[in-house]
Amino acid sequence: MTQPAQSPADTAAVRPGEELNLDALRGYLDVHLPGSGGTLEVQQFPGGHSNLTYLLKVGDAEYVLRRAPMGPVAPKAHDMVREFHLLSRIAPVFAAAPRPVLLCEDAGVVGAPFFLMERRRGVIIRTRLPRDYAGLPEAPRRASEALVDTLATLHAIDIAAAGLDTLGKPEGFNRRQVEGWAGRWKRAETHPTPESEHVTSWLLSNIPPESAHSLVHNDYKLDNLMLDSHDPGAVVALLDWEMTAIGDPLVDLGLTLCYWTQRGFPEHMKTQIGEPGAALGFFTREEFLARYAEKSGRDVGNIGWYEVLGVFKLAVILQQIFARYHAGQTQDERFAPLGEQAQSLMREAARQIGTFSPETPSQEPSA
Repeated sequence: MTQPAQSPADTAAVRPGEELNLDALRGYLDVHLPGSGGTLEVQQFPGGHSNLTYLLKVGDAEYVLRRAPMGPVAPKAHDMVREFHLLSRIAPVFAAAPRPVLLCEDAGVVGAPFFLMERRRGVIIRTRLPRDYAGLPEAPRRASEALVDTLATLHAIDIAAAGLDTLGKPEGFNRRQVEGWAGRWKRAETHPTPESEHVTSWLLSNIPPESAHSLVHNDYKLDNLMLDSHDPGAVVALLDWEMTAIGDPLVDLGLTLCYWTQRGFPEHMKTQIGEPGAALGFFTREEFLARYAEKSGRDVGNIGWYEVLGVFKLAVILQQIFARYHAGQTQDERFAPLGEQAQSLMREAARQIGTFSPETPSQEPSA
């Protein structure tokens, strides 16, 4: 059991404190993964701020291992068992979903339940265009189209025909979203944030009727999409399915717009990916909405409420991660600025609300 001498481009050495028990893992794989003989090599995918994701080389085969972050986690968060079962049902009807391979519910093996899924190869756009797309001036627009079109395709899956309608109760989804995320904020809050009560109250007072019931990824963004290294318009995989549910598809769209526009992000954290990179060819917010409406056939005129919800949810996600860092449950310095970003996002949600009349939540926030 060794570490490779040279890491593949998309992986790195395992971060200190996030190592796996290779002896226990090797023993488990020997029993439960057919054909798992040979050496076991482990690297880590360094991107992302939540669940831990590793590349396993088991003999001549490669797998991706996903487990919850180290230390205590929020109730019902980072549920790898649920994600495995979700992928088992979604992968047969949605080509971008990786195929799950093996589930381990025994936390004694690597410190938490984990699962293995197939390894897919491609590139992920995070804060800049990858070198693979150098010389492709159409890459920003092609990636924009891929992001929107894949979301519309996901939302078009016939959940009843695919047997996915039993994943949860869709009625009341929008209210449960607000109440659930508000509770997470309260449990993770480390500094007083006056805007949080105002945002929560406004969201609860202006819940729109659900536009439809579909699969909702619940963390849909460009850096959860793996693209072909030669064609930025071709999707290789959609990742991070742990929060997937059946609900209102516009909830996905609202959160995606939050990441895409980067409104509320502190200036030093903004990138030239998404709407801030419109001069490079990425979609503007208006182009994003227009293409989604065209591809999905769905009315997006009421997107304002969903966008505020998206900003609120992202604030909560970042605050939850920062709370673990603040409590000393992780020493990952990447998490240190996230408290500031969560505060900025909560202020942005309040700012967007300020453009509404409480009686007319269908109006959109100003640019």
